[in-house]
Amino acid sequence: MRKIILLMSVLAMHWAVAQQQTSPDGNVVLSFSLKADGTPTYKMTYKGKPVINESTLGFTLKKDEPLTNHFKVVSDSKSTFKETWKPVWGEEKEILNHYNELLVQLKQDKTNRLMNIRFRVYNEGVGFRYEFPTQKELTYFVIAEENTQFAMTGDHTAWWIPGDYDTQEYDYNESKLSEIRGLMKQSMTDNVSQFVFSPTGVQTALMMKTKDGLYINLHEAALVDYALMNLNLDDKNFIFQSHLTPDAKGDKGYLYTPTKTPWRTVMVSDDARNILASRLILNLNDPCALADTSWIKPVKYIGVWWEMITGKSSWAYTDDLPTIKLDEVDYTKVKPNGTHAANNDKVRYYIDFAAKHGFDQVLVEGWNVGWEDWFGHRKDYVFDFVTPYPDFDIKALNDYAHAKGVKLMMHHETSGSTRNYERHMKAAYELMNKYGYNSVKSGYVGDILPIGEHHYSQSTINHYLYAIKEAAKHKIMVNAHEAVRPTGLCRTYPNLIGNESARGTEYEAFGGNKPFHTTILPFTRLQGGPMDYTPGILETEVKNVNPNNTSQVRSTLAKQLALYVTMYSPLQMAADLPENYERFADAFQFIKDVPVDWQESVYLEAEPGRYITVARKDKHSDNWYIGNTSNENGHTSELLLNFLDKNKKYEATIYADAKNADWQTNPKAYTITKQKVNAKTKLKLTAAKGGGYAISIKEIK
Repeated sequence: MRKIILLMSVLAMHWAVAQQQTSPDGNVVLSFSLKADGTPTYKMTYKGKPVINESTLGFTLKKDEPLTNHFKVVSDSKSTFKETWKPVWGEEKEILNHYNELLVQLKQDKTNRLMNIRFRVYNEGVGFRYEFPTQKELTYFVIAEENTQFAMTGDHTAWWIPGDYDTQEYDYNESKLSEIRGLMKQSMTDNVSQFVFSPTGVQTALMMKTKDGLYINLHEAALVDYALMNLNLDDKNFIFQSHLTPDAKGDKGYLYTPTKTPWRTVMVSDDARNILASRLILNLNDPCALADTSWIKPVKYIGVWWEMITGKSSWAYTDDLPTIKLDEVDYTKVKPNGTHAANNDKVRYYIDFAAKHGFDQVLVEGWNVGWEDWFGHRKDYVFDFVTPYPDFDIKALNDYAHAKGVKLMMHHETSGSTRNYERHMKAAYELMNKYGYNSVKSGYVGDILPIGEHHYSQSTINHYLYAIKEAAKHKIMVNAHEAVRPTGLCRTYPNLIGNESARGTEYEAFGGNKPFHTTILPFTRLQGGPMDYTPGILETEVKNVNPNNTSQVRSTLAKQLALYVTMYSPLQMAADLPENYERFADAFQFIKDVPVDWQESVYLEAEPGRYITVARKDKHSDNWYIGNTSNENGHTSELLLNFLDKNKKYEATIYADAKNADWQTNPKAYTITKQKVNAKTKLKLTAAKGGGYAISIKEIK
């Protein structure tokens, strides 16, 4: 009997000791253990340095016993996986997916409920998720809160925006974790739909740096049928806890077994460039679900857009209808306002410009009826997505575009009414098929309808994916604005070719983004997927577009060119007016030349909030392109071009800030120089305050 008791004690000690898994290179160590009361915990180190202190795992359920403690380990298993896969589009033509896995299977003593935790340990970090197998003891359940902790090791520097259920369109802050509470109120800039939930809540992807030089990034991957995760900070102990977005009733999620959560991700490195180069988020998503992807093509486009954003023109056709019911109004009998931009002549002008300069598509916003009272009214039936205004001949304009080798890009603004969009979606996509559209920019401005739902609650998350899947059935690519920030689902559904979900260039017409904004976004928002940032504003003084708008783009002209390289996207817009590109034709040449699909990316320099310098190789040639974006202090780079082919010679065209350039006082001062380069060439370049530079490197045949 004593032997049996001794054996049981040894087994208990065995499970109390951490189960560990290491990364393939041995630098990352993930440890899992149970506390004395059966609470699951994990911790993480990198090269022997603590990254995540002991952190608890589990769930609080509504009307059920919590899934937080009284667990025992049923079994654990380890495995290794390694593959190379090819994305349909991306920052490189091949991606390595290599990890070591630890699967821990748990049973709760009191209830016999089963919960598994799967950890995947990569060279650049860890992903883990909860899995609930089919079981009689746990069938349907409602989440009150997910209790995942991320215990930091100190008062790190963080680049953060307020935690919010409805928007990510905030300017970033740089501060210590202990300073978030004091800065929160001034960080809550107005948005047409927002819900800041805590004085210490922040959003992911969250970028941090420790005192001893570790870069840490917290995010999530594969957000499907689940609410978005914010992070709520205990700023006395520097512990983040997951905070899911609730629905209209305050519930955080409705699940039934078998099911699994999104992955929670922790990336870490002692070199900031490795965070940018990581594909951990993509790798944690399922492989492509589409059998045929031949119709999915990267897009470079222009659009009838910036003139409305700046206030020069309008989306609405008339000013005589303060309220409308689409089924009752006859637009042929109302007075046009004369400022409606989506008209036949204007769109033909943009089509001609696109055809002349080699752009794939032309976006047209404000083409469809209903814009007169769309904004901010929680109106359910706001658009039908198929009926054009009288001055927009949808058939003739598409015929005209196709004859010139150009496509029109559809625009679907939902005004947040997801129910209305779903009731019209099939007809809207069929209209696109009829007239040859293959991509749509959707929008979710305003509060979500049904009333009380949020942009990031479970049902709305499901809506976004529904729209993507339905679009795929019609061979349509989706660029969703104001939707949830991406979590790598573009691997599974590569027709999700773009997202906004952060402050983009449009805010330059509303007062501006901080100059360091684009040195942070690649570390945060872009970790989950590309952003339709809409760069390329060469006329940086907005008053020269609309005299009534005194905003100034907080960037030099050269930096606007660089963003096509540093802000990766397979969907890139030349956002300025055609006439401004004609004024700056020599600088515009870079925008015309730069690709939107790559076979290789090399991160030359990076420091969040300071500067990013990236070199990328065109997927379809041996040409390279370099971009640098810098903060309000500028930056001097010393670049070694050793990524070039050692057996080839190249000519570099350098688009740089002039010596007297400054985003505030002289933003449009730039120089263009050319020189022969090779793999041994060293370049010394200086970005002005709020500036940058762009380089095209073309092989000399």
